[in-house]
Amino acid sequence: MTRVENKIALVTGASKGIGQETARLLATEGAHVVVTDILESEGTDLAKEIGGEFYSLDVSSEENWQTVIKSIQEKYGHLDILFNNAGITGLNENLGPQDPEHISLDAWHQVHNINMDGVFLGCKYGISLMKKHGGSIINMSSRSGVVGIPGAAAYASSKAAVRNHTKTVALYCAEQGYGIRCNSLHPGAILTPLWEPMLGTDPDQRKATIDTVAAGIPLGHMGKPIDVAQAVLYLGSDESAYVTGIELTIDGGILAGSSARPGK
Repeated sequence: MTRVENKIALVTGASKGIGQETARLLATEGAHVVVTDILESEGTDLAKEIGGEFYSLDVSSEENWQTVIKSIQEKYGHLDILFNNAGITGLNENLGPQDPEHISLDAWHQVHNINMDGVFLGCKYGISLMKKHGGSIINMSSRSGVVGIPGAAAYASSKAAVRNHTKTVALYCAEQGYGIRCNSLHPGAILTPLWEPMLGTDPDQRKATIDTVAAGIPLGHMGKPIDVAQAVLYLGSDESAYVTGIELTIDGGILAGSSARPGK
């Protein structure tokens, strides 16, 4: 249980879902985890649980990033792993319609401020703490960053931007000789709190929706946060020392072509 032993890891959006599961896994595997989120109570509890520390961080705020990075610099002098995980769909946040015809410009900007600007700022300031010793930046994109999503236009657009920016950062850091690797994750159909608006509160309705989604997944079931956390662990560890600029899909085979799913 020492795949990232003694590494300093920062996880954004760590208070719940994939971020929470990843923070726990990294800590279990020997990392000292800096938990960040806007959900202070949940983040503080998680940091205590895993022996890490918590910082309040709105990823769309450059000032917030500067404060957190300065604290890590003063305490540790460097950063080994950065998981830019924080993000919103626009569906959970009561921002109104998210389709390309009816979404408001304010809603479009808000989704991009968190999902894209947050990743940009994370990469920018993560590089500053990694360039002397190397490190791994892992950016949360999505299956939706590869294909269109009619009812979540801003989300899909922002995740596509994350996919591309990841490759730019990977090439830039290689060009500069920084020893920093940068890769993106593309989960699909992972059962996290982001799905709540689509699942509803009625138990029968929830089960029916999950069963419907599962029917379109080649592996036959939705994924769990630990499935994504394991990918972060791999990309954050030295096992992936020769891996940069990739997009790692974690979707049970959806993007491989679910229509080609074999029958029972």
